[in-house]
Amino acid sequence: MPTAIAVTSPDLVLPPEDQQTPPAMPIQPPDSQPLEAALADMQVLLDRHGYVIVVHSSATAPAVVRRLHTVRSILESDRIALLSSDLPPLGLAVLARQLRQLSVCDLSAGVLASAGRLLTHYIYAGALLNSVAKLDRVPVSLKSHAKSWVPGSQFAVVANPAPQLVKMGPGAALAGPEFGTWLLVAPGQLQSDWVKGTLARSWQVQGLREAALPAESARWWGTSKLIEFATYLPDVSVLYQLVTSVRRDPCHWCGLERIGDRCVFCSATPPVHENQSHAGGVLNQETLAP
Repeated sequence: MPTAIAVTSPDLVLPPEDQQTPPAMPIQPPDSQPLEAALADMQVLLDRHGYVIVVHSSATAPAVVRRLHTVRSILESDRIALLSSDLPPLGLAVLARQLRQLSVCDLSAGVLASAGRLLTHYIYAGALLNSVAKLDRVPVSLKSHAKSWVPGSQFAVVANPAPQLVKMGPGAALAGPEFGTWLLVAPGQLQSDWVKGTLARSWQVQGLREAALPAESARWWGTSKLIEFATYLPDVSVLYQLVTSVRRDPCHWCGLERIGDRCVFCSATPPVHENQSHAGGVLNQETLAP
């Protein structure tokens, strides 16, 4: 069985792009499931799949994150990886689906988990907002804050891979990917054709899909009047090539293969002497970027 991919909300489970992509496993929040049931569910996943990668936002409610760590600790399992990401909700759902696609390939659990950091750099995630007054996850100038109070104002924002913010108007544009992508759009309580029209054309997307707006999006972006979007690489062969083109190393602590400078399963980083002996050759956070 492939490594299981779990998420912290059912609305982070996007429809598969192909028939081979397995589903993600939504994890119930603490207020709707007792700890004993959470432990039993996780044990079932481990028994069936061997390894579990839980993809969650760095903005996930602290109670949910505590539950994840509690389950991992009580089960004393080094086969559960907690992959935290700064991506906004729709981008996070895209990342989870890409890991689901790759889970059926011949990638070890350690490589698959650490691939999440690599693939994040290829996801352009943003939103069209009616206000940035409560946006605290992307740098916002005092001038933009002031303009948020002007009736009818709209702002186009990219949170990943690098922050961008522009006030909508003639000539407003966002820098996009320089490689072929598809665009996923999740409409909220905002009426505009700009994302599906102007943005899609300027980014030269190869296709467009629509999805339901994740429940966490309004809190993440600071407003319910938004249209969230994310670009992605849909072809699993391209994703596989990206991951397998990167150097792999065994984790010195748990022994699992990893790419990058940190094992997602045990959080260990290479010893200082290993970093020095492979200076210039070991993939680090900067070399993960495209």
